[in-house]
Amino acid sequence: MTATNSLGRALRGFFSEYLPLVRGVSPHTTRSYRDALCLLLRFLAEFLQRPVVGLQFDDLSLEHVLAFLEHLETERGNNASTRNARLAAIHTFAKYAAALDPEHLEVCQRLVAIPFKRVTVPVVEYLEADEVRAILNHPDRSTGAGRRDHALILTLFNTGARVAEIVGLRAHDLHLESPRQVRLMGKGRKERVCPLWAETAAALKTLIAEAGVGPSDQVFRNQRGHPLTRFGVRYILRKHADGARASAPELSRKRVHPHTMRHTAAVHLLHAGVDMVTISHWLGHASVETTNRYAAVDLQTKRDAIAKAGPIAGDPADTAWRRDESILDWLERL
Repeated sequence: MTATNSLGRALRGFFSEYLPLVRGVSPHTTRSYRDALCLLLRFLAEFLQRPVVGLQFDDLSLEHVLAFLEHLETERGNNASTRNARLAAIHTFAKYAAALDPEHLEVCQRLVAIPFKRVTVPVVEYLEADEVRAILNHPDRSTGAGRRDHALILTLFNTGARVAEIVGLRAHDLHLESPRQVRLMGKGRKERVCPLWAETAAALKTLIAEAGVGPSDQVFRNQRGHPLTRFGVRYILRKHADGARASAPELSRKRVHPHTMRHTAAVHLLHAGVDMVTISHWLGHASVETTNRYAAVDLQTKRDAIAKAGPIAGDPADTAWRRDESILDWLERL
């Protein structure tokens, strides 16, 4: 078995057996890994002046992969997050290939050791209640398109769903009578159920009846009757956010996209006093740590905290914590 064949054999087994049968990853993840490895193979072919079919396993050297990662950022203009996503695919393939063929163990170990680049986490942006109302009120509900847009935006806000979950939503996933709820298929094929407000259920019921949506059909469709895409949802939301600026001027300072509505739903739940674990399940987070960031960005919570703390006044010697040895010990360890 030649080295060239071992690379092809590893790639074929990785996509045809390991990812779908062993790992059971979603088609979206498979496509993401496929795109990353296709980019890598094309880069190596050009870098080494050799056709893709002529590549060997040893061409996946540490130096070559590092050059590929640099190429992603400098030539393709990818940010650190995208670079890390491509590297994650390479890591997964290297771990698989190492177990498949011990002859390439050293090459694979070097690839797995490549660290992810530190990413600057942007501030989570969300909408205030008056801004959400302004966007919801903007669609002209005397038209079918306006009713669809209103139902779409309301469902995004009600559920905090990811845009992929919204475009994949089918009529049989909805229960629009009491108890009103929707079943969403999230990342990693994890299902979750979110309750629906009566207003959301009514808007969806009207939309389904008017559009003639069958039980297995996708709920949100464009003017030609085709299912909305992620880009279509983004366009609709952006259009109504722009139109709502007259009644909510602060919107002109914000970049409104589907994930903004997800953040907004989380902060809305936080304002209502819902605990972090419940919010985590509501949004389909794998870990509550992901949800904790909303507490860090919620300005109203911070305002409440500073109001409770109050300005420095009075005699500090009277504060109770100064007489609590456990708190003093904790402060010394900070």
